[in-house]
Amino acid sequence: MFTLHHIEYNHLVKNFADHLQRLGYSKGSQSMLPKCVQEFLYKQEQEELYDLTELTSSDITDHHEYLQQRPNQRRPGGLSEMMINHHVYALKLFFNWLQELRTIEENPMSALHFEKPTSKAHEVLAREEIISLYEACETLKERAILHVYYGCGLRRDEGVKLNVSDLQFRNKMLYVREGKGGKSRAVPMTEKISEELKAYCYQERKSKLNELAFLINQCGTRLHGQDANKVLKRLCKAAKINKEISLHSLRHSIATHLLEGGLSVEYVREFLGHANLETTQRYTRVGKSLLDQIANPKS
Repeated sequence: MFTLHHIEYNHLVKNFADHLQRLGYSKGSQSMLPKCVQEFLYKQEQEELYDLTELTSSDITDHHEYLQQRPNQRRPGGLSEMMINHHVYALKLFFNWLQELRTIEENPMSALHFEKPTSKAHEVLAREEIISLYEACETLKERAILHVYYGCGLRRDEGVKLNVSDLQFRNKMLYVREGKGGKSRAVPMTEKISEELKAYCYQERKSKLNELAFLINQCGTRLHGQDANKVLKRLCKAAKINKEISLHSLRHSIATHLLEGGLSVEYVREFLGHANLETTQRYTRVGKSLLDQIANPKS
């Protein structure tokens, strides 16, 4: 779909992807954002426009209107607000890059403003609900998933990318080697979390030969994010938690609970690996509770 025939356009898409890699964008962004640009260039091909210096702001707004009408290729209906915003963001990066290269003199995106999508806030679980999730666990693997995403506050991709060598049980430290933006960080583990992750690693984790991943699926290879999310959905059902919960909800929950417990915003920022303090401060609109009660949920 959206196959380009113009050689120069194909080169631009590839070079743009290389540019994103050099900037340290995640592999997902390195794949998705060039595809958004490719679709835009495909539409220009259909209009027989091959000189990007001739593009105007109206060409961008026309493409934006097209995206609002375009059917979704994966499910019924159209593109979500968030997906359209990804397309806009991709074009903004693309034309900024072309301007830096002096491929174009005038940036057709510079005078445009598009409304950002209204994002739905992630659910935050109460301390009692977190305890219920742990009580619903039947395997060490299930507890390990909760510990990785709640107890250590990892992002979805950070959790599935963990290797056994990234956990140092003696020092009670977990290392995120490649977090958001390519940044690494060290995450401290409580005694209980360290002990139970160690138990999963050496008692229940059964991997194929030379598999480095810490979280393993039934085939003995690296667990995928959607599989970890399915485990969480199953635990929510068993715990009778009727909320739209994702792995990222666990991260939001531990952030809220740590701040409730009186830890500084700066500490929580480092714990979560936030680039900006403002990102962490959104969790400060909560009440107070005891940190030791949420850091060591009951079995």
